[in-house]
Amino acid sequence: MSSTSLTAVVVGATGLVGGTLVRILSADRRFGTVVALVRRPARLSVERVREQVIDFEQPETFVAAVAGDVLFSALGTTMKAAGSQAAQYRVDHDYQLQMAEAARRNGVSSYVLVSAAGARPGAWIFYSRMKGELERDVERLGFPRTRLLRPGLLDGERSERRPGEQWTLRLLRPIGPLLPAPARPIKAATVARAAIAAALDPTPGLLRWEASDLFRAGA
Repeated sequence: MSSTSLTAVVVGATGLVGGTLVRILSADRRFGTVVALVRRPARLSVERVREQVIDFEQPETFVAAVAGDVLFSALGTTMKAAGSQAAQYRVDHDYQLQMAEAARRNGVSSYVLVSAAGARPGAWIFYSRMKGELERDVERLGFPRTRLLRPGLLDGERSERRPGEQWTLRLLRPIGPLLPAPARPIKAATVARAAIAAALDPTPGLLRWEASDLFRAGA
């Protein structure tokens, strides 16, 4: 993939990693166009970013928009916000898989998924199992280049309050350097920079980037 004037599509562009990714991409001259797909008007007001409102329940609102060189998928919600495991699965798995399927049909060559440390289809923890099933399902689509990123606990300013997560971050930040990479809080900007590096990696096929890889590539 040539790294000159690329078109990037970002799903989850108003989230912690997605929003950071959009800002970094807008300043990266290797990307000529950045398309931010959002569920409601976000008024991102970022140079060279084209915002498009979509409805995940109506594919006609997004299928044609998932076209370009790279699809970055960073969509996600919490059990509390979704209301149930089924509703969270619908967002974190089904919606992202729909976008990946549209991108594959439209000839997008590189797919970058922000997954999670410990993702595994057979995991007993619901969140890890959900992420693992999404990894499995997008891998089957056969993109020329598939990149699965597995960060640990994300560190950054979110638009919504997550008291439990904030408490955990306050506990782990001081001892972060002593922890193994998957257990260490990781800045959203580090994940975003690593996602771009993964997208531009010319290695064909599937690559899994574990937390240690993300810290290194996103430094």
